[in-house]
Amino acid sequence: MATFPASATDPSIARLAHDSGCARGLAWIDRNGAWVTEQQVRLTETPAPEYREERRGELLQSMLAEAGLKARIDDTGNVVAERVGMRTDRVILLAAHLDTVFPSGTDVRVRRDGKRLLGPGISDNAAGLGALVGVARAFEESSVRTDATIVFAGDVGEEGEGNLRGIRALVEAYGSRLVAVIAIDGPSTTHITTQGVASRRFEFTVTGQGGHSWSDFGVPNPITALARGIVQFSSFRATETPRSTFNFGMVEGGNSVNSIPAEASVKVDLRSESDTELTRMESALRDAMQTGMAAENSARRSGDSSLQMKVRSLGSRPAGKLPDNSPLLQTIREVDRYLQNSSRVESSSTDANLPLSMKIPAVSLGGGGKGGGAHTLAEWYDPSGRELGLKRLFLTTTALASLQQ
Repeated sequence: MATFPASATDPSIARLAHDSGCARGLAWIDRNGAWVTEQQVRLTETPAPEYREERRGELLQSMLAEAGLKARIDDTGNVVAERVGMRTDRVILLAAHLDTVFPSGTDVRVRRDGKRLLGPGISDNAAGLGALVGVARAFEESSVRTDATIVFAGDVGEEGEGNLRGIRALVEAYGSRLVAVIAIDGPSTTHITTQGVASRRFEFTVTGQGGHSWSDFGVPNPITALARGIVQFSSFRATETPRSTFNFGMVEGGNSVNSIPAEASVKVDLRSESDTELTRMESALRDAMQTGMAAENSARRSGDSSLQMKVRSLGSRPAGKLPDNSPLLQTIREVDRYLQNSSRVESSSTDANLPLSMKIPAVSLGGGGKGGGAHTLAEWYDPSGRELGLKRLFLTTTALASLQQ
């Protein structure tokens, strides 16, 4: 992956940063990093499980309103606030996803351990949401006038089985007016995600007659069938170039330890930088799961019925790549040089996938600070240096929104 060193500051970005309005926004960021962290903690402690983002959305709506923007919640559940520019036919969209991977009932209270803040979702994606609020506030404090309209959005359905429904609705709503999309995801300032990793998610469900563990011993077992298929596919050689991965993330089934289940299911995530490779993985996965079920059926010692399998698609994320000569990427590189921030281009699966697949210029950037343990109960965030991420987003957005086209 190419790394872009902090050197050769672009004079246009330097001039922009020293413009009186822009300078006020940057100065506000320097003074208010701690305030942004407070908003991040409030957002973290407001649960937002899959398909249950309402409470966090309402909180974000109030935060954007306090920043001086008219914020609304659309029919999909997205929080949307527009900072109208001189033109409404050119739109820069900044989007941070509201949802987390953690189910209802998860303790989301934030604990402090030295400089670190610990709590489920504190980095993914309360760090992005906090940055969204901070950048929105910096714009209002700056009084910068822009050519393009800037849209600040907290979108639903990025994680799990959400299938990017929030960003889909936003892209559909703004359509051809979109000139750039920046997904704010996580804290890191060392990456520019320019390639969307394609993914396909499936649920395999196996059903049978079930029975008692003693009297019906030998009846085909759905859990065992799934286990056979999982082991079979686990020997699949995922390619390193293009990078591909798979994960069996959830297994469910059965009523008790001494009952042969009548049903069991497994949820699987496949990812690849190549749609062709993803299709090959999907074919191998389906074959492996069918082979596992057939092996369990052939091992039957009792019972009259065979196992059956159903496959359900849980979502499909398209791939896409930002051209290396894109003005969006060039602008971010120039801002990084001005801020003396070294960064590299990366591939990942984010809200940027959707616009990239439609040839709309898009990237995913972090909101600043450091984090780790994403998607675990041990997730953490360190706000040290978060101002760099906020300035990076503010300057990039200002430069893009100020371009006359």
